[in-house]
Amino acid sequence: MANPIPDPLVQTYQALRQEFENPNGNADRCREYLIQLKIGLAENGLLDANSSNTEGLALARDVLEIGAYWSIRVGDIKSFERYIQLLQPYYTNFAAQLPASPRMYPLIGLNLLRLLSQSRIADFHAALETIDLDELRSNPFIQHPLQLEQALMEGSYKRVWNSRAEVPAPEYTFFMDILTSTIRNEIASCSEKAYTSLPLADAATLLFFSRPDDVAQFARERGWRVNPIDRKIYFGDADGTDQDLPVDTIVSQSLNYARELEKIV
Repeated sequence: MANPIPDPLVQTYQALRQEFENPNGNADRCREYLIQLKIGLAENGLLDANSSNTEGLALARDVLEIGAYWSIRVGDIKSFERYIQLLQPYYTNFAAQLPASPRMYPLIGLNLLRLLSQSRIADFHAALETIDLDELRSNPFIQHPLQLEQALMEGSYKRVWNSRAEVPAPEYTFFMDILTSTIRNEIASCSEKAYTSLPLADAATLLFFSRPDDVAQFARERGWRVNPIDRKIYFGDADGTDQDLPVDTIVSQSLNYARELEKIV
């Protein structure tokens, strides 16, 4: 008979769940509970692949899944990766021993999206090989990153961008933001090589910005010149200025040009 789960471990687990599920929960407090629980789980052999304590393993899996979601909530990608690695035995070795977890495929899909956002395509395909064929074909949490990878391979960045509005769970937005930011910067790098200048409105469309002001700010961050007169972005060094021309200078120059034209006439 398996040893019962120690009461302090159960109490800390319950406190973690309550804090994590509270919309106003404290992320630092969750982190403290997770640290305590991982130590307690290890001490009680519940992170051991040879454990036969089904109840304890189910609790351990739940803790690690909460940890993975918590990592997304606080934006810690390394932490998310570690939790996913710890969860692998619970999704494979203990699959027949434990009841199915409703968080399993959402987290597997999130991990696939993480690999895409990091351009780790070989690891992405290796991870796909461990997924049940029926789930590959029909599970929405797996289909989303699969369709994204296909769009990326085809160079269909617009499809990738539009997929941000079609995420199967709110947590997917975190990695979608990273992926779309990477795409935007790749397009920007190509634009620098392909054009000498672009109208602000065209650049906004090309870079998936909804407002010209947003693309102007992005341009300045990349060191591009923004001309407020012709509403264009100029790539390269040209005159070496990265800021808009002062309004008073523009007015003064225009008046001088008008005076010179009058003299000619």
